[in-house]
Amino acid sequence: MSTLTTARSIDPFPTSGHHQLGETDISTVGRKPQGNHSDFVRWRPSFHLLAPHGWLNDPCGPGYDSSRGRYLLAFQWNPNGNDWDNISWGLSTSKDLVSWETFSQPCLVPAAPYDRLGIFTGCLRSTNVDGKQDGTLTYLYTSVNQLPIHFTIPYTPGCETLSIAVSHNGGDTWERLPFNPILPGPPESLKVTGWRDPFISSWRSAPAQVRREGVLYGFISGGLSDVTPTVFVYTINEHNLAEWKFAGPLIDVGLNLRPSRWTGDFGVNWEVANLVTLTDNEGSSRDFLIMGSEGCLPRDEKERADNPIARDSRIHRSQLWMCVKERNPSDGSKSAALMEYSFGGIFDNGLLYAANSFWDPVIEQQVVFGWITEEDLPDNLRHRQGWSGLISLPRVLSLMTIHRVKRARSTADVRDITSIEATPDDSGTHTIRTMKISPDPRLRRLRMNSRKTDFAHSRLYPVGNGTTKTTESTFLPLYTSRWEVDARFDVGHECSRVGIVIYHDAALQDKTLLVWDQNSETFMIERPNIWRKQSDTSVNHAPEVSPHTLFTYISHTKSGDGCGVDEEREEPLHIHAFYDSSVLEVFINERTVLSTRIYYPADINGAFDIGCHGIYFFAEGSNFTDAREPSSIANESSTTALLGATVWDGLGA
Repeated sequence: MSTLTTARSIDPFPTSGHHQLGETDISTVGRKPQGNHSDFVRWRPSFHLLAPHGWLNDPCGPGYDSSRGRYLLAFQWNPNGNDWDNISWGLSTSKDLVSWETFSQPCLVPAAPYDRLGIFTGCLRSTNVDGKQDGTLTYLYTSVNQLPIHFTIPYTPGCETLSIAVSHNGGDTWERLPFNPILPGPPESLKVTGWRDPFISSWRSAPAQVRREGVLYGFISGGLSDVTPTVFVYTINEHNLAEWKFAGPLIDVGLNLRPSRWTGDFGVNWEVANLVTLTDNEGSSRDFLIMGSEGCLPRDEKERADNPIARDSRIHRSQLWMCVKERNPSDGSKSAALMEYSFGGIFDNGLLYAANSFWDPVIEQQVVFGWITEEDLPDNLRHRQGWSGLISLPRVLSLMTIHRVKRARSTADVRDITSIEATPDDSGTHTIRTMKISPDPRLRRLRMNSRKTDFAHSRLYPVGNGTTKTTESTFLPLYTSRWEVDARFDVGHECSRVGIVIYHDAALQDKTLLVWDQNSETFMIERPNIWRKQSDTSVNHAPEVSPHTLFTYISHTKSGDGCGVDEEREEPLHIHAFYDSSVLEVFINERTVLSTRIYYPADINGAFDIGCHGIYFFAEGSNFTDAREPSSIANESSTTALLGATVWDGLGA
């Protein structure tokens, strides 16, 4: 993220009730109003989007202003402190989603009677309220006038309403509509657990009973008390964004639906739900719902004690997705839901929550941001640093399709993997489909001034003693804590674990492992217990864990005589990771994602960027020893190798 050369600050909120943002003094992104500067910058990322200071949570109103050729991304922000309170909207703009300019003060603050206790999450339309593209920008947001609001307590009707603010100058100033709120809350006949976070989109595949000409669709997140989490669907007059008509609940999955570990727990209340249609490169499409799921059930006590993982110590919520399809009206169900569950998965199995997306007309793809939390840091350290939370790197979504899949690595029947659609074909194999989640390709601009290193095809060896690694061909010293790695592995069946080691100290003792365990079909980020040296056990350093497998498919290739030959091929393990001071985002085969934090202690060598001294590509298993050659292997094709990798050290926006 770049430092502002021109910044904007808020004028006092006028008595008319309209929020005004004016051009005033110059400041810099990331300024800290008070406290110790070293605490403020120690774990502060450099190319992720952050608030200037204080508490940050959900990304809000992402979108593209075509009249000015720039992106806008707002975020929930408390500019007055480092805890959740006084929720306003901060605002950042960008030409490329890589370098950001952030307003030094909020663009919307809780001041009108109907939003006096909070400006909660919402969306952006790059039109005026009449739906015309005249340069006007329109926010639709959740206006809050009563607290607390939580799915575990009775819902107070009218505590959350729907309101609109517009800007006629690209976001420099905003004003509320005089007839806000445009909706007073959920339908009175419904007993809900929540009703917030509006999202608007077109919906070509909408079910027949709500399909209309000249409408958009509004989706408001929440749940029906003691029944199901859901999304409340509205039709919107495309020529009047203030005209919403309730169409019904989107889906009824019951409480705490958990098909398997591949899918996760859908909880009891949803937040920041987005309905998007994703397409593959063959033109096939599916409707997906992305949601934050509240009220997930914890693992049992014995499991937590025997095998602790990072999620055990966090709020019981998840960032999930599900594929939905039109409900069969003849299924005998009395549900009023418009759609039904098809299959589902985990959007990010780490610290990311409140994912919010928009259709990007520049690249013609769905782009999503999420909130990466500060949950693993205890309050005393979080308060000392003067800020909390950040926005993830942009991710691009599409439909992944793999044909002629024969099997997964260890799961006997691919149909048992509930995060995919597995359609049998005539040859005894399956076509599988799932959500594809990729780093936005524009992030390559971060590499512009970096140090690039390429690795060719290489044999791999165990982690062993870190001090011996500096002489090995798959070790690379790192000089910054801002880097990217993109690696592919051919994983033999003799291999039990394979991946990447991040060394955090010069002695190569403290390390984080990005590792795939092929027997359990699990990808893990094993974080070091660095804080044991500080006699501080309150920092959560438990591993991040997510199910992940590799698929074997039938590939048809032409032989020398022109005849076709069918061969079995397993996809390589693909690990693509971004590290930014204390933030680590890891993409595995573009369908499994983990985001986490690594807080290196404050007093190691006194350097702000300390914490990354090298990376090492490794493999472990019965055929791997600390000798420089694997033991005898009968089948050479079963060996594990690094197919190739590239590291960019010194990323910067």
